[in-house]
Amino acid sequence: MIQKLFTISTESFFFIFFCAVGIYFAIILFTKIAGKRSFSKMSSFDFAMTVAIGSVVATVILSSTINLTQGLLGLGMLYILQMSVALLRRFNWIQKIVDNKPLLLMDGENILEDNLRKARVTKSDLRAKLREANVIEFSEIKAVVFETTGDISVLHTTEPSKDLNDFLMKDVEV
Repeated sequence: MIQKLFTISTESFFFIFFCAVGIYFAIILFTKIAGKRSFSKMSSFDFAMTVAIGSVVATVILSSTINLTQGLLGLGMLYILQMSVALLRRFNWIQKIVDNKPLLLMDGENILEDNLRKARVTKSDLRAKLREANVIEFSEIKAVVFETTGDISVLHTTEPSKDLNDFLMKDVEV
């Protein structure tokens, strides 16, 4: 029984090898065409895209019922869908469906507790990000934003009299 875990037929080996090589080069080609955003962590749609690509790759390489041509077609359709949604994001109602909104976690020195809960960010996570941004005093903080990618941005200055540019806060949910 253990021997079965470690044996593979020559036919299976070559099938897996050629599917892996083919799908690998297809991902490189499709990503060149579609752009690097295909693997970024820009929105929940992009995350779903990355998971879907991984699933297609695994299925093509390891499944004997799906051939390379079918896998390439599926992969191509995912990239076409991703590029189409990227173009449709120009419409606000599509953008609202597909993209997350940044969320304000701190407004100046004030910690927005409700927004921390919404973002599922703990105070210790917030403290860690403030330390990472080299914040020494709360008076340096202009804003802390939970970005659409899940990252936390700390906007701070050593000059408390400096105002935060409105452009930076344009889409941030308060």
